Amino acid sequence: MNALELKIPPVAQVIVTAAAMYGVSKVLPTLKFSLDGSKALALGLTIIGLSSGIVGVTQFKKAQTTPNPQALEKVSSLVTSGIYNYSRNPMYLGLVLMLLAWGLYLSHLLAFLLVPGFILYITRFQIQPEERMMSQKFGKSYQAYLSKVRRWI
Repeated sequence: MNALELKIPPVAQVIVTAAAMYGVSKVLPTLKFSLDGSKALALGLTIIGLSSGIVGVTQFKKAQTTPNPQALEKVSSLVTSGIYNYSRNPMYLGLVLMLLAWGLYLSHLLAFLLVPGFILYITRFQIQPEERMMSQKFGKSYQAYLSKVRRWI
């Protein structure tokens, strides 16, 4: 296990990424762009992102298991229905959609380049360790789920 695995809460990662996106938009204002409807599109992505996260958390709560990615030892059941039929990580997907919305709101090209960095980081240091733990805990049931549902979408 790497020292960074499961150490930084995903919400903190989003805040750092969003702040960096804001920072680059201020440092390099020449890379701003104008797109008709970008604010409306940003609002739509924010709503979809929030909804994805809320539905994911709600389904974990219904299954009486923890949605807390820092408390994997408390995971008590494998959730594979509802939104989890379409994405293994709807909460993380929601965070990515909100970062994309933030990039649209900022209307800055370089801000968008930070989103793939967030995706790579969260995949390597959050999702992959979670997947290892879930494989150990739920075995063949989890492996079957992995073969049916994509990591993101």
